[in-house]
Amino acid sequence: MRILNKSLQAVLLTVLLTALSVSSLLAQQEEYKRPIFLTQESDWADSVFNTMTEEERIAQLIMIPVYSNKDQVHIDSISNLVKEYKVGGLIFFQGGPVRQAHMTNRFQEESKIPLMITIDAEWGLAMRLDSTMRFPYQMSLGGIEDDELIYEMGREIARHCKRMGIHVNFAPVVDINNNANNPVIGFRSFGEDKENVARKGIAYMKGMQDEGILANAKHFPGHGDTNVDSHYGLPVIHFSKHRLTDLELYPFRELFKEGLGSIMVAHMSIPTLDPTENLASTLSKPIVTDLLKEEMGYEGLVFTDALNMQGVAKYYEPGVVDVKALLAGNDMLLNTMDVRNTIKEVKKAIENGEISMEEIDRRVMKVLKAKHWLGMDQMKPIETENLVKDLNNPEAEFLNRKLTEASLTLLRNKDDILPLKNLGQQKIAALAIGTENTTPFQKGLERYGKVDKFFLSANAGLEEIAEMKKRLSDYTTVLVGVHKLQLKAGGSNFGVTSNVNLFLKGLIEQQPTVVSVFGNVYSLEKFEGLHEAHAVIAAYQETDMAQDVASQLIFGGVGAKGKLPVNVSSHFKIGDGLKTESGFRMGYSSPEEFGLASRDFEKIDDLVHEAIEQKATPGAQVLVAKEGKVIYHKAFGNHTYDEEQEVQLDDLYDLASLTKISTALAAFMKLRGEGKFDENQTLGTYLPMAEGTNKENLVYADILTHQAGLQAWIPFWKQTVRKSGKFKWFTFKSDSSRRFPVKSADNLYIHRNYAKKIYKEIMNSPVSEKGKYVYSDLSFILAPKVVENITGQEFTAYLEENIFAPIGAEHLIFNPYKTYPLDRIVATEYDSLFRKQLLKGTIHDEGAAMFGGVSGHAGLFGTSNDLAKLLHLYLNDGHYGGEEIIKNNVVSQYSKCVNCEEGNYRAMGFDRPNRPGDPKGNTAASAPETSFGHTGFTGTYGWVDPENQIVYVFLSNRVHPTRENTQLYKLNTRTNVYQVIYEAMENAAKQKASN
Repeated sequence: MRILNKSLQAVLLTVLLTALSVSSLLAQQEEYKRPIFLTQESDWADSVFNTMTEEERIAQLIMIPVYSNKDQVHIDSISNLVKEYKVGGLIFFQGGPVRQAHMTNRFQEESKIPLMITIDAEWGLAMRLDSTMRFPYQMSLGGIEDDELIYEMGREIARHCKRMGIHVNFAPVVDINNNANNPVIGFRSFGEDKENVARKGIAYMKGMQDEGILANAKHFPGHGDTNVDSHYGLPVIHFSKHRLTDLELYPFRELFKEGLGSIMVAHMSIPTLDPTENLASTLSKPIVTDLLKEEMGYEGLVFTDALNMQGVAKYYEPGVVDVKALLAGNDMLLNTMDVRNTIKEVKKAIENGEISMEEIDRRVMKVLKAKHWLGMDQMKPIETENLVKDLNNPEAEFLNRKLTEASLTLLRNKDDILPLKNLGQQKIAALAIGTENTTPFQKGLERYGKVDKFFLSANAGLEEIAEMKKRLSDYTTVLVGVHKLQLKAGGSNFGVTSNVNLFLKGLIEQQPTVVSVFGNVYSLEKFEGLHEAHAVIAAYQETDMAQDVASQLIFGGVGAKGKLPVNVSSHFKIGDGLKTESGFRMGYSSPEEFGLASRDFEKIDDLVHEAIEQKATPGAQVLVAKEGKVIYHKAFGNHTYDEEQEVQLDDLYDLASLTKISTALAAFMKLRGEGKFDENQTLGTYLPMAEGTNKENLVYADILTHQAGLQAWIPFWKQTVRKSGKFKWFTFKSDSSRRFPVKSADNLYIHRNYAKKIYKEIMNSPVSEKGKYVYSDLSFILAPKVVENITGQEFTAYLEENIFAPIGAEHLIFNPYKTYPLDRIVATEYDSLFRKQLLKGTIHDEGAAMFGGVSGHAGLFGTSNDLAKLLHLYLNDGHYGGEEIIKNNVVSQYSKCVNCEEGNYRAMGFDRPNRPGDPKGNTAASAPETSFGHTGFTGTYGWVDPENQIVYVFLSNRVHPTRENTQLYKLNTRTNVYQVIYEAMENAAKQKASN
C-alpha cells in the first residue's frame, strides 16, 4: 500500500510538474506577439487557395535560386519552372538591380500566383547586387550604442527591397558570435553579448517590418559558436539544453515577443536536441517542430537554410532532402534544386502517411496570408527608370555615414593623441599596409594637412621592412592603415604575416603610431604589441566610407563613439571604446546632416554647368560647409576650354584678391591679438618708408576700410615697357641671373631692386579725400613689409608658421610652381600685353608678378578645401584645431561693418553685403548683413555667415583666356550659387513645418 502510495505520489508529482511546465510554457508563449500577417483575415488568400491544385499547393512551399548575372539559358530555365510548376518564390543571388528587376517583372508576369521574392541583404542589397548601397556589417553595428540608428537602417533597407520588388530579407543574423574562429558567422553577427544581439536584432527587424518587408531571424537555434562552415560541412554542437536555452535561443525569444515574421533554421548537428547522426537541425523534427513551433510557440514562416549547402546536401539527394525538411516542420524550402522530384517526393510522403495534405494546406495558407500582407494582391511591375539612383539616395548615404561614425571604435588613445593636435609642429606619415595604391583613408587624411604617403606589402621581406622603418624614423606621427585583410576566420591569421607583425611591433616601439585596422575586428588579436600603440581604431571593414570616417576621427572632424561588441583579447575586451569630441576640425558629411536635402543642392550643379556652357569659366570648385561640416564639395569642367584636363578637388586656383583676407589681413589680425598691431595707429608707425610721405599719417582703420584716400591701383608694369613693346633693359630679362633673380613668369625675370621702385612710386602717389570709399590694392602691396617690420620674419615664412601650418592649409601657397606639378595648377589668362604667355603656375596679377609672385593683395594660390579651413578659422573667431590662433576676438571685431552709417559697407579688410536682400549685390540676397568675405578678380569667392554657420567657397578662372570675359559677372553665378544654400534652408524649414 505504501509502495502504491509512493507510486501514486510520483505520478501526481509528475502530473503537477508537467502542468506547471505547460503553464509556464503557455505563459511564455502569451508574451509572444503573433506575426502581423497572421492577425488578419485574408479573403484574397482564401480565394487564391481555392484555385490551386494539390501539386500547386505543394509548389507554394518551394523557393528556387536565381542569378541576375547569368545568361539567357538560366533566365529561361527559371521561367520554365515558374510556368510549369508554379513555385512559391525565388531567392535572388549575385547580379545587378536593373537586370534583376527585369527578371522579376518577367517571372511575376508568367506566374499564376505572385512569387515571394527573397534575398540575403544583411548589410543591404550590396551583399548580392552591384550598384547598390552597402551598409556596415552587423559586427560593426554591434558597437553602436544608439539602436535607433539600426532601426532606421532596417527601414531604409526595406525601402530598397520594396523598390526592387523584394518581399523577404533574410536578416537580421541573431547568432551570438562567441567563437572568434567561427568561419561562417563572425563579422555577420552583432557580437557576443546576448542582450545586445537581441536589441540590435529587434531594431533591425522592426525597421523592416514597419516598412512592409518581412524580416527573417537566422540561424536557428544559433550558429555563433561553431568552427565549421555549414556551406561545406555539418557543424556539430555539443552544448547542453540549458546552455542553448539561456544563450543561443535568447535573441530568438526576444524577437518572437516583438512579432518576428519569419525565421531560418541552420544546418547544424545538435546531439542534445536530436542525437540522430549526421542529421542537420534543418531536417530535425525535434528541433523544428518540437522545440521551435511547439515548445517556443513560434507561428511565423519557417524557412530552411539553403538546401544545396553541404551541411545537408552531402547526405541526401535533391528532392529527398526537401521532403525531410518539410517533415521536420519547415514551411518554406529554400534553394530547392530539383523542383519536379521534390513535388514527387512530397506526394509520396503524403501517400505514405508521413505528412497529411491538411498539414501542407495549413502551411500554404500561412504563406498566402504572408503574401497578402506583403501586398501581392496588388502587384505592379518594377519601374526601372531611376532605379539605381533611388537605391543610392542621399538620405540612405547619410544614414550609412551615421552608422559608420557611430560604430568606429577607439581602443587606445595614449596621451590623448587623438584628435591630432599642433599640426604646425607635426611631420606626419600615412602608411598603407597591404596595398601599393593610394587608399581612401590616405586621401581622407590629406584633406587635413601635409601627409606623406608610404606603402608596405603584406608580404614584405625583412630588408624592405628595415628600410621602411628607417624612412619613417624622423616623422613625429605615423598613421597606419591596415588593409586587404581576410574577412573570415581561418588558418591564415586573417592575412597578418609574421614579417608585418614584426614591423608593426617595432614601429610602435620606435615612435608615436596610430593604427587603423580596416577588417575583421578579431584580427586585432593577431598583431603582437598592438595595445602599445598610441592609438588603435577598429573600423571593422574596408569600405570607402569606413576609411573616410576613420580619417576624420584622427583629425577630429568626427568623434569616436563605438564600443567593442566582442572579446578580442585580454587587451581588447567587450565594451571597450573611448570617446572623443567632434568639431575639433572641419568634418565632411552631407546636407542631410542638417535636415537639408541634397536634391536642393543639385541647382548648384545646374548653375555651374550653365556658366561653363556660356563660357563664363572653363571650370570651377565649389565648397559649402555648415556648422563645421563640409556638406557639398565638387569640381566642375576643365582647366581650359580645350577640355584636355578635368578640374580635380585638389587642383590649385589663383585666388587673386582673396589673398588680401588670406594673408595680409590674417597676419594683421594675428598680430592685433598679440598686441603688436593696432588699427588705430598709422602706416608710418609700422612702415619706416612711409615716414615723411603723404602716407605717414594714414590710420590703418581707414586703410583697411578703403577710405584712407589711396589710389585704386597703379599699372606698374607699363613703366617697364618701351614704345616698341620691348622691356627696358633694367627691368626684365628672359634668363635668371644674380641681377635678375626674381621670376615673374616663365622666361621672365625682374631686376632684384625693382621692388624698391614700386614702393617709391606708391609713396609718391597722391592721396585723395579721407573718408571717401575707394577700393585700393596699394596698402596691401605694402602689407608684407609692414608684417616683416613688426615680426622681423619674412612674410611667407610668417604666414606658414603662424597661420597656414597650424590649420593644415598646406595648399595655400605663393608660387605653387615651385612645389606642385603644373598639371595641378589651373591656368588663368593668356597675357597678350605684358608677359605674352599663358599664365599657369605664376600669378595673374601684374603687380604681384613684379614682386616675384608674393604680395599682400594678390599672389596666393589654393584649393577650395584649404581656403575653407581659413574661413572656418574666421568663423570660429580665431580658433581652429584646438588652438587659439588669432586671440582676443579680433576676427569678430574686424568682420564688423565700421562705417555703415556713412555708406561704406566694408569691414576692416573684409567685404560685407553692399546691398542686403538684393540679388544683384555682391553676395546672396538672403545672406545676413553680418556675413563677410571677399571676391577675387580671377573669378574666386569666399564668404562666411556666422549667423547660420556657413562657409562658402567658389573658385574659378573666369579670366581664361582673357580678362575681358565678364560673363561670370553677368550671370551672377557666384552669388546665385550661394543663394541656393539659403533656398535649401528655407525648403527644409517649410518641410519641417508641414510635418
